[in-house]
Amino acid sequence: MDNREVMGSWLSGPRAAAEKMGAEFGYRGERLGLPEHGPGSIASVGRRIAALFVDWVLSVLIAYGLIAHRDLHQANNWALVVFAVVSVISLGLVGSTPGKMIMRTRVVQVDGGRLSPVGAALRTLLLILVVPAVVWDRDTRGLHDKAVKAVQVRI
Repeated sequence: MDNREVMGSWLSGPRAAAEKMGAEFGYRGERLGLPEHGPGSIASVGRRIAALFVDWVLSVLIAYGLIAHRDLHQANNWALVVFAVVSVISLGLVGSTPGKMIMRTRVVQVDGGRLSPVGAALRTLLLILVVPAVVWDRDTRGLHDKAVKAVQVRI
């Protein structure tokens, strides 16, 4: 009754079980027609998190200096609003936030076009909700990117 093969596939993980059944896995972005390395390839998770961190720090500094009048508690409350405004404007105009520019990444449509202002607003709203941003697919695209048919690529 004990089937060690089933137990082994469970312990090895879903990818190993899928490969054993004949599924093929390529590099991140292959299904989208993107290159594996270099400009135009999917940005790494590390770059995207670093860009988000830079954007958040800039948002806190702007909120602290301009809006909250040097009250740190108020600055933290306003930072989310500043982050959303900066993200929507910069993604809608140039496809990249200040943090993304520093980390050499850009948000584009899957077909290669620019993200529309409405798409930038929807993507930012979903990013602020956090959960859609941390649920990824095999290409490491979050639900916030999939909802607007976008992908973050290296410049």
